[in-house]
Amino acid sequence: MRRIIAAFLAVGLLAACSDPAAETATDTGGAAAWAEPTAKLDGVKLVIWAAQNSNTVPKKVVEGFQQATGATVEVVTIPDPYEQGIQTKVATGDKPDLAFWQPTASMLTAINAKTNLQPLTDAPWLPKLAPELRDITGLLDQTRYAALITSPAVQGVYYNKEVFAENGITATPKNFDEMIAVARQLKAKGVTPFYEMGADRWATQWWVQVQLADAAKSGLWDRINTGKEKFTDATVLDAVKKYQALIKEGLFNSNIKAAKFEDQGSALLDGKAAMVVQVNSFFGQLQAKADTAALNQKIGFFPISPSGNVGTFIPDQSNALVAFKTGDAKREAAARQLLAYWMGPGYQDFVNDRSTVSLQPAVANPPGVPQALLDVHASLPTAVGSMQALAVANPDLYINLADMIAGTMTPEQVTKATQDQFAQLAKAAGAPGF
Repeated sequence: MRRIIAAFLAVGLLAACSDPAAETATDTGGAAAWAEPTAKLDGVKLVIWAAQNSNTVPKKVVEGFQQATGATVEVVTIPDPYEQGIQTKVATGDKPDLAFWQPTASMLTAINAKTNLQPLTDAPWLPKLAPELRDITGLLDQTRYAALITSPAVQGVYYNKEVFAENGITATPKNFDEMIAVARQLKAKGVTPFYEMGADRWATQWWVQVQLADAAKSGLWDRINTGKEKFTDATVLDAVKKYQALIKEGLFNSNIKAAKFEDQGSALLDGKAAMVVQVNSFFGQLQAKADTAALNQKIGFFPISPSGNVGTFIPDQSNALVAFKTGDAKREAAARQLLAYWMGPGYQDFVNDRSTVSLQPAVANPPGVPQALLDVHASLPTAVGSMQALAVANPDLYINLADMIAGTMTPEQVTKATQDQFAQLAKAAGAPGF
């Protein structure tokens, strides 16, 4: 989503005007008290802000928590663009008790976590998480502000198993160049290799980011964060150029400029295209179109990078929650208690209800989780961070790439516009060197 820089600056201005004397032990990351997850909360009302694609996620947890504690929990849907709406509201002092939020350092900075959010230091569920997931996200300056509730999204390739088999492809590609070779083999047989959603735009950036996985592993985003490297330099520019070249080669759907997210899911499921580079929310669309048995038969997943099968993780707002400082100590404690319930006594019911992968080894995956989602989750231990996870700011790369697909920007213009916006956002965030 396009960021509103004014909202970003307004949140920062709010922080600058806050009273340092009002800080408590939790403001500096100190441990807060955690009540028993099912302790009584009669008369307490909590509000959770959610996006249109996450407003049903808490249903089972809310029901169980209300029954166990006597609290009342209201889930309020904030219209898209969700992140912009939240930032604008918070900048004017309007805060919920909890909200779904992208748990990356840049987005925690954007919401001004130190001023606006409760630290979740020493949360009681942390020792229960799989070790490789405990610190994968949710941290800003070594303080935890977000609770990861579902498996972080991974950029990778969803493919139609039947299309592969029908065209003699017996193994998934082992690196990016092998994937392109398979795509050319499919095109020669009259199959559309890749399907892209140019009209809805937001997924275009995955094609560039998977090409940057090896560079990310070697510190690309640290270099960009400090101004030692830019989007206009060869690493990112060459990835953008390659993406454009593959489109011009005809390896994508012919209606790429007009195609939407809904079209992408249907095309892969119906076998009208062989592969889609996407994230976990794409699989949610497939689950709405087919049952687990059909998905296991038709849809597979493999991570991809230039050097091998390395995924690029990108936690989104549906993966995590944050708890706000509202100034009401009782509600703040109740918000922490809800998180402790969610990730404690309520967690098995939650993963069962959502048919999602468990983050806790002691909590079993529900039997209905499709194999592709299990494969996505299995790629996390070796995955590298995305731009959203590792950069100090997230410019509108996807919008610029969509403009390139539409024919109104060149790769050079894409990277320059992205770099210019990144520098502006980084400066607003107080990043050194900008």
